[in-house]
Amino acid sequence: MKDNRIFFIATWLVILAACGLVISSAKFTANLSEFLPRSPTAQQAVLNEQLRQGLLSRQIMIGIDGGNAAIRAKLSNDLVGKLQGNAIFTSINNGSSNNDTRIFHYIFSHRYLLSPTVDPTLFTVKGLHNAIANSIDILATPGGDMTQSLFPSDPTGATVQMIKSMGDGARPMIRNGVWSSRSGMSALVLAQTRASGSDTNAQQAAIKSIQTAFAVVKSEAGPPAANTALMMTGVGVISVASRDTIVHAAELMSTISITLIIILLLLVYRSGIVLILGLLPVFSGVIVGIAAVALGFAVVYDITLGFGTALIGEAVDYSIYFFIQSGQSAAASGEWARKYWPTIRLGVLTSVIGFSSLLFSNLPGLSQLGLYAIAGLLTAAAVTRVALPTLLPGNFQSRDLSSIGEKLLRLSRILSTMRWGVLLLLIAASVVLIIHRDKIWNYDLSALSPIPSAEQRLYTQMRADLGVPDGGYLLVVSAPTINATLAAAEKADNALEELIENHVIAGYESPARYLPSVTLQQARQGAIPPEDELQKRLRESLLGLPVKASLFTPFIKEAEMQRTLKPITLADLRGNGIGILVNSMLVRHGNGWYAILPLKAPGSGIVDAQRVRNSLAQHHVDGAMFIDLSSESNQLYKDYLRNGINLSLSGVAFIALLLLLVLRSPMRVLRILLPLIAAVLTVAAGLVLLGYELNIMNLIGLMLIVAVGSNYALFFDQGDRQVHGEIAPRTLASLVIANIATVMGFGPLAFSGVPVLQAIGATVAPGVVLALLFSASFSQRTAAA
Repeated sequence: MKDNRIFFIATWLVILAACGLVISSAKFTANLSEFLPRSPTAQQAVLNEQLRQGLLSRQIMIGIDGGNAAIRAKLSNDLVGKLQGNAIFTSINNGSSNNDTRIFHYIFSHRYLLSPTVDPTLFTVKGLHNAIANSIDILATPGGDMTQSLFPSDPTGATVQMIKSMGDGARPMIRNGVWSSRSGMSALVLAQTRASGSDTNAQQAAIKSIQTAFAVVKSEAGPPAANTALMMTGVGVISVASRDTIVHAAELMSTISITLIIILLLLVYRSGIVLILGLLPVFSGVIVGIAAVALGFAVVYDITLGFGTALIGEAVDYSIYFFIQSGQSAAASGEWARKYWPTIRLGVLTSVIGFSSLLFSNLPGLSQLGLYAIAGLLTAAAVTRVALPTLLPGNFQSRDLSSIGEKLLRLSRILSTMRWGVLLLLIAASVVLIIHRDKIWNYDLSALSPIPSAEQRLYTQMRADLGVPDGGYLLVVSAPTINATLAAAEKADNALEELIENHVIAGYESPARYLPSVTLQQARQGAIPPEDELQKRLRESLLGLPVKASLFTPFIKEAEMQRTLKPITLADLRGNGIGILVNSMLVRHGNGWYAILPLKAPGSGIVDAQRVRNSLAQHHVDGAMFIDLSSESNQLYKDYLRNGINLSLSGVAFIALLLLLVLRSPMRVLRILLPLIAAVLTVAAGLVLLGYELNIMNLIGLMLIVAVGSNYALFFDQGDRQVHGEIAPRTLASLVIANIATVMGFGPLAFSGVPVLQAIGATVAPGVVLALLFSASFSQRTAAA
């Protein structure tokens, strides 16, 4: 017997140590990918890619408030200067003339391969004459400084036209030489990170770098900058804030829950040893649950850790059952295993079956929660059954709660006379849900966001001030090769330019703007005549113009150089800002490639999808996908919420089948399931009547009501099978104390301030109380007490 004890304890400790090693090397993250499918359609694949790797996900919008315009401009320039050498960022821009020199160099040195103005007519005598005359006219304008500096080497204005094409749509205001908000009260800076927005650790490092740099430049600026403040927003910033909010809330709620449960158990057990032993199944379940998820998935979502708090409320039930039901001595543990363990085991199996349905969800977040719950509950139950009896000291005695159980038993007898009231409540809840059937579920993904509305407004305002596309609309073209995909994007350009002219869209981005297809680059090179011929045409084109041919010697030499350049490829752009920009819009998918063209919405904020599709059809842009990301993401979430509901219903059906196979009595199965169904529907109806629309985390909460409540119903059913015809006092006491512990585990989540955690807490805490009361009311007394 002693050898068995040593073996059990050693095995348990080895498993926990192994799980600890797994957890120490696991990757944790918090981002929207937990609500994205693993096997997406073509449109969903684009949505996934944009949320994880897209250009918008890499942008951090920075605002400097306070002080006067001059000090804000100084801080803006100094901040950009501090950050430009930081490898975390691919670009830092505040609108000043000294920014983006590498991008300018790339455009200038490849201008005749990149510029949309380059075609055979440009380098004819007439084309050169008109282009040079236009450049001369621009020189006389207030904004002609750039044209003047480039005039000898680029009299056609190809570079300027290319730069202008990069700034379609709204541009930020310039004040004191830097970008400013429309109100004029903030200096603006736009940073682009090397890492994607879904890499929250890298985004956090970028945020820290900006904060540190601003603190330095503010200190260096002295008293005039004392009242200035830094603001930041963007997909990455919001992702980090979301992660921190969830983690901090989960940690706080865990602390509160554990503290409350410890106080409860101390009051009940009045023994530190029993308390410590009672918490061992809980912490074992949490450790094994997290390790199981780490092994089963590439990353562990922070929401899964938040769910760990909730697990405490149910896992502690098993040790409560053991200590209270087994009596006052260690010797009684064998009798407990024979008399009560089969019921607990059946309750565990019903919970496992319920959560197993989540494993089949195509939503990684739900699959993780399902695996976590199954591994955690199985571990907690196994530790209770095997480890706790082994660890009990020989002279162990627990507190006898039979007297409390007797008092509770009298109350349960009263409840058993109220089953018709429960049935009426069940009918009323069903009627409420039928009446409000169109408003039961919230299919908007933003309902799960923990970001305050003020932060969301800041994001919207700064995006509008900077003219950053909202990422809400995409045009996607595809082809088997990079070159063919870029050619397809170029074909779409004509349709998009027409849409800009008709104010359907305000602008767009395209990878082909920075990396034309090899075919188009070669066509543009073919438009450049050889050096001797170009010199001849240039002299003829200058007739009647106030400039001499000798001024354009740089133009002749550089045109010849670009005429013979090797076409640019994606590999040539590796490691620079342009390359990262192109790679964010040119994505490998399967055996082919996608070109993703973000569209800017017009002033109304809405793009007419039908007009876009009509224009694409008229220009024979075949196979293009127009995607409304907001609508697509909400539809995606809606589909998977419905899928989760169906899976949950399937889980309930399998639970009913399991109970029927084990109990072999339809009436007993009905008495077990009816109070659980009544509790689920009553909670759902109550939330709906309070004006609350349910989300996917409420669905998890409803499943937990069934998982936890099944233990109550099964124990009452077991009591009905006893000679006295009702539940034993000590058993009833264990159920009530376990119920209170469950409420303490889940209840604090309702006050966490994080929607995904609030939904679980607000659903489970009242639901398990109702499950206990309703199970008591449906108990069947077969004999007088």
